[in-house]
Amino acid sequence: MRILSAEFCQEWRDKLLNVHPSLLPKYAGGMDTNVHEEVLKNGEIETGCTIHFVTDEVDGGPILVQKKCNVDSDETVDTLKTKVQQLEGRAFIEAIKLLHHRDTDNTE
Repeated sequence: MRILSAEFCQEWRDKLLNVHPSLLPKYAGGMDTNVHEEVLKNGEIETGCTIHFVTDEVDGGPILVQKKCNVDSDETVDTLKTKVQQLEGRAFIEAIKLLHHRDTDNTE
């Protein structure tokens, strides 16, 4: 988990994806369990993950996919992290399929 230089982001524009453990723009810039702690602290009833393009604005790139889940009343940071991570795999597969179809459509 690193912040990339503006030059690197520009060179790789529209080619790098990031997964963020919240429904951006909520909790942009947060990482790992800190995001889940904030979700619980703020009494959110819904959270999830976001797959977005990497830009020089941290967690500010165009969003490709978001997956949502409910936050249960007995949720802990660890259970919420596990729940969101399960969404991340499905979200990445969906994002890759979207990009594949986009690239395939552009070559015809």
